[in-house]
Amino acid sequence: METTKIELLSPAKDAEVGMAAISHGADAVYIGGPDFGAREKASNSIHDIERLCRHAALYDAKVYVTLNTLLYDNELERARRIAHDCWNAGVDALIIQDMKLLQLDLPPIPLHASTQCDNMTVDKVQLLERLGFSQVVLGRELSIREIRDIRQQTTVPLEFFVHGSLCVSHSGRCYLSQHIGNRSANRGACAQPCRLPWDLLDADGKVLVKNRHLLCLKDLNNSAHLEELMDAGITSFKIEGRLKDADYVKNVTAYYRQKIDEILSRRAEYGQASSGHCAYTFEVNPEKSFNRGFTDYFIHGRQKGIGSPFTPKSMGETIGEVVWCNPLRMEIRTDKTLHNGDGLCFLNENNELVGLRADVVNGKTVSCNRPHGAHRGAIIYRNYDLEWQKQVEASTGNRKIDIALTLTETDYGYELKAQLPTEQLPTEQLPTEQLPTEQLLTEQLPTANCQLPTEIISATNPEKATENIRKKALQWGDTPFNPVSLELDFKEPRLIPASVIGEMKRQLVEKLKEALIVCHQTHRSTRKMIEESPKESPKLPTPNCQLSTANCQLPTANCQLPTPNSQLPTSPDEIPNVLMTCHHCIRYANGMCSKETGQKATPLFIRNGANTFRLEFDCKHCVMQVLQPTTA
Repeated sequence: METTKIELLSPAKDAEVGMAAISHGADAVYIGGPDFGAREKASNSIHDIERLCRHAALYDAKVYVTLNTLLYDNELERARRIAHDCWNAGVDALIIQDMKLLQLDLPPIPLHASTQCDNMTVDKVQLLERLGFSQVVLGRELSIREIRDIRQQTTVPLEFFVHGSLCVSHSGRCYLSQHIGNRSANRGACAQPCRLPWDLLDADGKVLVKNRHLLCLKDLNNSAHLEELMDAGITSFKIEGRLKDADYVKNVTAYYRQKIDEILSRRAEYGQASSGHCAYTFEVNPEKSFNRGFTDYFIHGRQKGIGSPFTPKSMGETIGEVVWCNPLRMEIRTDKTLHNGDGLCFLNENNELVGLRADVVNGKTVSCNRPHGAHRGAIIYRNYDLEWQKQVEASTGNRKIDIALTLTETDYGYELKAQLPTEQLPTEQLPTEQLPTEQLLTEQLPTANCQLPTEIISATNPEKATENIRKKALQWGDTPFNPVSLELDFKEPRLIPASVIGEMKRQLVEKLKEALIVCHQTHRSTRKMIEESPKESPKLPTPNCQLSTANCQLPTANCQLPTPNSQLPTSPDEIPNVLMTCHHCIRYANGMCSKETGQKATPLFIRNGANTFRLEFDCKHCVMQVLQPTTA
C-alpha cells in the first residue's frame, strides 16, 4: 500500500529556533531569507540558513525559505540571487507570492504558493498547479468540505494552517496597515491595526460598541481536526509564528507531533515525512504558550465566539477563579500548582485585561506587592508558568534516529558500521531500476563505517567481555542516534577496550551525520516543468485569476504575470478601495446578523482615533469588507 507522507511544518524566526523545531519533531520548517520574507523583523543570512539545512538534513527534514512579498522591479535581480543562494545552501523550496518570479532565471528549486496568494478556490489551485508549483498553501478560511473539493480536482500537495495567530483579512488582501501608516502587509511591514481597539458606529454616527478589539481574532487551533484534514487531502500541517521565540515553537511543535503520531500509529496509509522520534522533558500544552484563546475558525462553518474583543494579548491557560480576595491577596480555586513569579491575568468587571505577578504563593493563596484589582468570581489565567518555562528552555527535544550497528573483526582491528533500518527510508528515495526490494533498500540506505587498527585480544571471560562490548557500543549519549540492534561478527569472543569502542563511535557519529546530509541533499526534489509559459495568457476557468501582458521580454520585469487574484494589485504601492476582505463578520459577532434578525444589512463604520472606515456586508456569501474612507 502506498503511504502518504504527512508533514508537520513549523515556523523559525532564526536558525536556532528552526533547529529547535526540528529537534522537537518538525518534519519541515519555514524561515525568512536575507530579504523579501514577509516579516521584515525575521530576516536571516544565507550562512545561518545553511546551518539550519544541515541540521534538518540529519532527520531528512526540509527547510523552506519565504520569498513572499510583492517586489519592485528593481528588486527582482536581488530576489533571483537569493533564490540561487538558497538552493546552493541546501534549501528544499521557496514560498512565493509575486508571480513575476516565474519569469526569472531561477535554480531548479521547488516553489510553494504562499497563502498571500489567497488560495481559496479550485480554479486558483488548478492554475497554480499548471504553473508548476510543488505545494499550495490554502486560505485559513476554508472548510473541510471546500478543502475536499479542491483535493478531488487537483493533485498538487496541499498545505493548511492548523495553529497560531489569525489575520482577520484574507491573506494577501489586507491593505489597512498600508493605508493608515504606509506599512504594507504585502511587504512584510504590517503594523497590525486589526489588534487595536475600535468603536462601531451606525450610519448616523451612533456608537453601537465602544472601545473593543472588533477585528481581533482568537488564535487558531485545529488539533482536534487533524485526521479529518488528512482525509480531506491536507498533507502539510502548518504552525504560524515566524516571530515567536523558541519556547513557543518547541511546545506547539511537540504538541502537534504527538497528535499526528497518534494518528499515524493506527492509520497505515499515512506516514511521517521525516525520520527520528522525540522524547519531551516538559508538559506539552499549547495553552501554556502565547494564545488569545482558541478557535477552529471556519473548518466546520461559521460559529460564534471566534473573536477576542477584550484584548489582543495572551491569556494563557485557565487555572481557576477567585474565591476570596483583599487588595493584596487572593485565594484561587484551582487544581494547578502555582509558583512564586508566575504571571497571572484576569478580566476585570469592565472586561479590561489586568495582569499581575504572583510574588508569594502559599498553596492556593497568592500575595502581590501591589494591589491586584481582582474581584470574587474572576476567572484567573496563567500566561507565564515560571517552572514550566525553565523546563522548556532546557529542553533539547532529544530527537533520535534509530540505527542498526555491526561490529566486525578485521585483519588489523575492528570495523563499526551503522545503517538506518529499512522502514526509515523515504519512499521517494527509492531508485526506479528493477532490482530486488532487499537490494534496493540496502543500496539506498545511508550507511557509515569506521575502521580502527588495534590489537586483537582474545577474551578470557567471553560472557563478561561480550556484555561489556554491547554495553559500551550501545551507549550513544546526546548524539542524534539511537542504536536498536548490535551484531557482533568475531572469529571468537574478543576483549575490546572501552577507549577503542568510544573512538570508533566518535568517528562514526561524524561520518553518519555527513552521510545523512549528503543523502538528503542528493535526493532533493526539483521544480516541476511549467505546462503553460508565464509569458503567455492561458485560458483561465474563472475571472478570479489572471495572466496578463502576453509579450513580456526577459529579463525586464515591468510586465504583469499571473496575479493571485484579479482584485489584487500587482504593484506593492497600489492600494485598492477594499482594504480588507473578511470571513469574520462584525455584525454576526455582535448579534446584528441580517439573517438572524431579519433586518437589512446596512453599512456600519469602525473608528479608531482619526481613522474611520466603512464596513459593507455581502450577506449572500457571508463576507465583510472594510473600505477606504473615499468610498464612504
